[in-house]
Amino acid sequence: MVELRPGERLDSLQRKGYRIIQNENGFCFGMAAVLLTSFCHIKKGEKVLDMGTGTGVIPILLCAKTEGERFFGLDIQDQCVDMAERSVALNGLSDRISIIKGDIKEASSIFKNSGINVVVSNPPYMPFKAGEINPESAKAISRHEVSCTLRDVLREAGKLLPQGGRFYMVHRPYRLPEIFTLMKEYRLEPKRMRMVHPGKNKEPNMVLIEGVKDGGSFLKVEKPLIIFDDDGSYDQEVASIYG
Repeated sequence: MVELRPGERLDSLQRKGYRIIQNENGFCFGMAAVLLTSFCHIKKGEKVLDMGTGTGVIPILLCAKTEGERFFGLDIQDQCVDMAERSVALNGLSDRISIIKGDIKEASSIFKNSGINVVVSNPPYMPFKAGEINPESAKAISRHEVSCTLRDVLREAGKLLPQGGRFYMVHRPYRLPEIFTLMKEYRLEPKRMRMVHPGKNKEPNMVLIEGVKDGGSFLKVEKPLIIFDDDGSYDQEVASIYG
């Protein structure tokens, strides 16, 4: 039996019977995390770090979908780390997933010499503006660049990854110029990109990006991913991603 604390619930991940603990009053995972795990290419035997893991949904889903050998989730929030650790234990994945409490800004030091092959991140999308949000709020930390910035994420991934190592991220399309500039600054060459549109005739609201450490200059733009069909149901590809 799993111990649920006040305000917590247990949700199915629709993969291998895995479940995850979430807090109704905190920041629950959304579609971005699920789509990112589908976009990632994780090879057999690889070690993967999820920076800003939250409740641990990305490592757990990657365990279900890939043959990666070892997964690490890094997060600065005590409550998220606690829920993620209990979810990992609940699913019997303690031999494949380790949850670490720590600062993304120190990721390259925390995981030095750990043999990480792949870094994944669903980082905060919005720049922090003092006075507009509560910087202590769990939702603010997840959505706004309170604890770390886009530069912090890309710098640490660039430091940590070996030549040929891969970086995967989901973000907002309006920040693409900044994303590409920083990726190149930290030697993460953009290699694949896919826009996510809520509907066929709607502008994209997410972008999935793959970078390769010291990779050659060639960017493949994949066909758009459409979330909803005209009748409001999930597109067939999205439905298959959700299992």
